[in-house]
Amino acid sequence: MDRSLYVMMSGAKETLQAQTTVSNNLANVNTTAFKADLEQFRSMPVFGPGYPSRIYSLAERPAVDMGSGPLRTTGRSLDVAIDGKGWMAVQAPQGGDAYTRRGDLRLTPEGLLQSGDGLLVLGENGPIAVPPAQKIDIASDGTISVVPLGEKPNVLVVVDRIKLVRPDPKRLEKGIDGLVRLKGGGVSPPDAQATLTSGSLERSNVNTVEALVDMIELARRYELQVKMMKTTKDDADATAQLLRMG
Repeated sequence: MDRSLYVMMSGAKETLQAQTTVSNNLANVNTTAFKADLEQFRSMPVFGPGYPSRIYSLAERPAVDMGSGPLRTTGRSLDVAIDGKGWMAVQAPQGGDAYTRRGDLRLTPEGLLQSGDGLLVLGENGPIAVPPAQKIDIASDGTISVVPLGEKPNVLVVVDRIKLVRPDPKRLEKGIDGLVRLKGGGVSPPDAQATLTSGSLERSNVNTVEALVDMIELARRYELQVKMMKTTKDDADATAQLLRMG
């Protein structure tokens, strides 16, 4: 009884963990440039004294879907979508560089350029500060130009350039804060081949139908494992009753 009960219990526990991952993906279907977390199960032997005869299940996140999501045209001057495999550098909450594709940019009252989740966007020499302007333009290479207040429309002043990078996808990992960093730390240098599209946003790459199917499958799997635990308990009770009769 003990072995079968623990096998079913570990399976139910890991199924709940997998449901958490899928639920998080579904909750971010409308989050700009969200990258879906992948999940899988595998068998894990329990090592210890003697032969590892007990095999439990283990849910893990083997990788993140780094594929691009569909583009949505907004026409807003501060909305940008990263083309191809590029990333935009932002200042992580704990300091240092982190990378995101979330391009719903905005300005703080102090004129600092932020991503949609409130992180400072990095330029060639640190966080980007935009002076008061009547018009802001972001070029495909990330160059930010403005028409200063009181100037003629044809007077453009270059403010800074958004730091765009294109590191090898195999070197990237996604943290629990949703930001992407280089494995083992480090900073990726700017890449001139990384470009963006102004006036557009990248949508989440979560496949809603696939995620819903996964949720249904995981729910059924959890119900089966709970049912097997109940069956194991009933069998143990029946065996104990027979022994008492004997």
